Amino acid sequence: MARFRRCAPLLPLVVFACALLPRAAHAGLYTQSDQVVLLTPSTVDAVLFNSSAAVLVEFYASWCGHCMAFAPVWKSLARDTREWKPAVDLAVIDCADENNRQTCIRFGIRGYPTLKFFHAYSEKGSNGVSFEVAERDVMSLRQHLINMMETHKESWPPACPPLESASEVEINKFFETNSVQHLALVFEKADSYVGREVILDMLQFENVAVRRVLDTEEGLVSKFGVTDFPSCHLYYPDGHMTRLSVQMEARTFYSYALQRLSGVVRSGRPPPLVSDLSPNNTEMEWKPFNRSRVYMADLESALHYSLRVELAAHPTITGGALTALKRYASVLAKHFPGRPMVKNLLRALDTWLQSQEDAEITYKSLQVVLDNKEETPEALLPDSVRWVGCQGSKPRFRRYPCSMWTLFHVMTVEALNSSNSDAQEVLQALRGYVRNFFGCRECAGHFERMAQESMYQVKKLSDAVLWLWSRHNRVNSRLAGALSEDPHFPKVQWPPPELCPKCHSVQLTGEHQWDSAAVLTFLEEHFSSSRIFLDYLEPEAELLRRQLGPPVILEENEQDTGDHAARAARDIRQDLGEEPAAEKDQEGAEDEQELDADQSEGAREGGENDAMPEAAARRPSILGLHRREAQEEIVDLDSFVNQHYKAKVLRAALISRRRRRAVPGGHEQGRAGDLGLQPLESDEFAWGAKQRLQKRALTGQYTGLEEDEEALDLDAGSLGGPWVSVLSLGFSRLDISLCLLLYTLSSLCLLAMYRFFQLRVWHRRGKVALP
Repeated sequence: MARFRRCAPLLPLVVFACALLPRAAHAGLYTQSDQVVLLTPSTVDAVLFNSSAAVLVEFYASWCGHCMAFAPVWKSLARDTREWKPAVDLAVIDCADENNRQTCIRFGIRGYPTLKFFHAYSEKGSNGVSFEVAERDVMSLRQHLINMMETHKESWPPACPPLESASEVEINKFFETNSVQHLALVFEKADSYVGREVILDMLQFENVAVRRVLDTEEGLVSKFGVTDFPSCHLYYPDGHMTRLSVQMEARTFYSYALQRLSGVVRSGRPPPLVSDLSPNNTEMEWKPFNRSRVYMADLESALHYSLRVELAAHPTITGGALTALKRYASVLAKHFPGRPMVKNLLRALDTWLQSQEDAEITYKSLQVVLDNKEETPEALLPDSVRWVGCQGSKPRFRRYPCSMWTLFHVMTVEALNSSNSDAQEVLQALRGYVRNFFGCRECAGHFERMAQESMYQVKKLSDAVLWLWSRHNRVNSRLAGALSEDPHFPKVQWPPPELCPKCHSVQLTGEHQWDSAAVLTFLEEHFSSSRIFLDYLEPEAELLRRQLGPPVILEENEQDTGDHAARAARDIRQDLGEEPAAEKDQEGAEDEQELDADQSEGAREGGENDAMPEAAARRPSILGLHRREAQEEIVDLDSFVNQHYKAKVLRAALISRRRRRAVPGGHEQGRAGDLGLQPLESDEFAWGAKQRLQKRALTGQYTGLEEDEEALDLDAGSLGGPWVSVLSLGFSRLDISLCLLLYTLSSLCLLAMYRFFQLRVWHRRGKVALP
């Protein structure tokens, strides 16, 4: 009894673990994304019997160790034969599932894994044909599958072309009965499987036919002068033949080259038209680009869509999603090879997220940081998409998914080049983002399953680069031929031979294999930050200028009035690259006019303002600004701060401009990002001018450089000169008048009180003195 009491606390855990076991068994070893048919008792008859396609079935048990070890081979075989599906398909059924147990007994399954081949149009009640191979590797299974396909007699699958060798008579009369554009002849020896594999690889494509010709067909061999076996040649109706140019004489290279022939498209799809990519397309403007390069426009578009569109679908972010977002922002700030303004914003975003100690944040608070409403210097993320390398022939193709894959690859390569990151830092951050925020939930599930399957094997930064590349190719294999595939950009195993010849090699058995070292070298170079194109990007200066606000619009000619505000606005436009050509040609003359204007300004400060008409001095110099009626001043502190700093930016730009012009032989080295960062020198302006600048900033009545210098000088002169300017810092004339009046009244009041108490004391002394 005591022993039972000690074990009692463990009972809930045991029950919970037992409850999970059936779920794990029911989950099986395969999913729909593995390109295999998942059989159930309700679908098994429809798939295996009276079907126009042959089916190869694996009967397995999810608890079987041999089945677990064989599952990756079966998945690889399914991916390798994905183009054969109209003629033969692969299926699986989990006999460990209680729902499937009777079905497995029905087919006589006694051990696992068991492979059975069902011919096309098999009759109901058939148990299939045992599929036995000595070596259970992909090549052996694929070749034995071809052998089983050739055992078809009268029930040949209608979607499957003939696999036997062609004769000279058949080839000579081929175009009389077929209307294809290309006829590919694979010359090979009798024991070669290359020709039959290529025939099945091209089964889903139109405008091309493939036939195999054995070396024993002497008539065709001598007619075309074929000496290499295997080799592939293209034969045309006019009787001439050309050899297919490939890097290596192997199945993979033949299939890839034939799929890229002119006019060859997937069955059921119209051929892509050149007009689809015309710049005159009303749906989108096509941007010519280099398919072998990465474009920064795609990366910035991916960030915008990710941070402003997908995250916006989550009003509140909490728990694991918040942790995933912090990791995502951290790797972006650390490894994104963007323009300075974008990197500054990502750092600000990362800093803000890491400082959040609450378990929940709102997207609205996050949006404040993304839109830089706190005015972090030179920090900006463009708020629009501009697809270039990821643009598709139609708006529904490629775009955001393509740009995210590109972003992922760039980040892993940047982490590899930095050499100061954890091997899984980037991968885990991307995994967390996809799992919690990626809009396509089925895609997110596929990515998560791939991560659970093998991401733990990544031990080095180079492993992370190659892992992401191999999984991207797996996704391409799964989506090849899907509705989401762009006909202009078919999903192939990347990089193709023409882009990276060294990445491809052939085993002694003739099987294609990737050269991992060459692939890694290619990926490092292709996704390197130094090779990213900046084409089609909006200039940083223009984006920052728009962030600061619209340019100042002048009402009258600045040369006539000598207005400093007009010159400041013009100098800022020049620094931002907006100076008209005519102004550039007259820059020397304008410098002299500015010098004269500065001298005349100094004279006016000495007292020449009295000679200027009052109407001209008080007239506003900026369109849309009028003198306001006298009213109570209510200042919005938030807008006041923004206006104050904008005024400082405009004034600093003018000072910087004048300083550069004043230096003999100086060059224009400023840029938009330097606005507001230049220090104010003590000798730039006279004391009165500085006080007027501070007065404009503190009153909060206008923004920027609103008033004429002449008007301010007149106001100061009418109140008594420069001393009043000192006393009136931050106050209007009405404020000073009221202050003087109150000061006078208070003085008189104090004097009266003093006199009253003095008389009272004298009066008391007089009473004491009386007898």
